[in-house]
Amino acid sequence: MTLSGWIALLVGCVEYDMGRRKAAEGTRKAALSLGEEAGNSAVSGWAYEMRAWYALTQGDYRGVIAAAEAGQAVASRDGAAVQLAAQKAKAWARLGDRRQVEISLDHGRRLLEALPYPEDTDHHFVVDPAKFDFYAMDCYRIAGEDRLAEMYAHEVIKSSTDPNGEERKPMRIAEARVTLGVTAARQGDVEAAVAHGRRALQGDRRSLPSLLMCSRELTSHLAKQYPKQPEVASYLDQVRAIAV
Repeated sequence: MTLSGWIALLVGCVEYDMGRRKAAEGTRKAALSLGEEAGNSAVSGWAYEMRAWYALTQGDYRGVIAAAEAGQAVASRDGAAVQLAAQKAKAWARLGDRRQVEISLDHGRRLLEALPYPEDTDHHFVVDPAKFDFYAMDCYRIAGEDRLAEMYAHEVIKSSTDPNGEERKPMRIAEARVTLGVTAARQGDVEAAVAHGRRALQGDRRSLPSLLMCSRELTSHLAKQYPKQPEVASYLDQVRAIAV
C-alpha cells in the first residue's frame, strides 16, 4: 500500500504537469487514502503538498495555506513538512504578507536543518538545501527583493548544473531564468529580460503549470511597461503559444 501510494504521487505529478487537472486531483486523493490506510505519514504529507502546489498554480493562495497546515499536522517531521512550509511562504508572498513569508521560510529552514542530508537528491519527494533555495528565490522575486532573488537564482542555476554543463534540474533552472528576467525587466533591461524569458521556455522537460505561473509575472511586467517593443511582442506570443 505504501509503494502504491508513492506511485500514485508520481503519477499525479505527471498528470498535473500535462495539464490533466481532474485526473491529477483524483490520483492525489488516491495517494492520500493509501497513505492513511498504510499509516505512512510521508505519503500523506506529500499528498497534501501536491494539493498546495495545485492550489498555488491555480491562484488559490488561501487554499495553499489550508493544505499546508493540514499537511504539516500529518507529517510534522518529514521532508514534506519542509516543502509545505515553502509552499505556504510562496502563497503569503502572493498575498503580500512579507512577515508571514519570513516566518514560513524560517520554519522550513529549521525543519530542513533537523533532517539528515538526503542520500539521493534526485528523488522527487526529497527536499535538499538547493531545493529550498529555489523556493526562497520565488518568494523574494514576488516580494520585489531583486538582490536576494538574483542571488538565489544564480545559486539555483549553479547547484542544478553538473560541472560538465549538463542541466540536472531543468525545471528549477527554467524558473531561475524567469526570475532573472523579472529582475532585469524591473531594472529596464528589456533585451536581457526577453533573453532570460526565452531561455526558460527551451527544453523538452517542462512543468507547464509552474513555468507558466512564473512566466506570467514576466510577461505581465513587459506588457505593461514595454508593450510597443517588437521583441516583447514576440516573446508574449511565444508564451501564449505554449499556454494553449
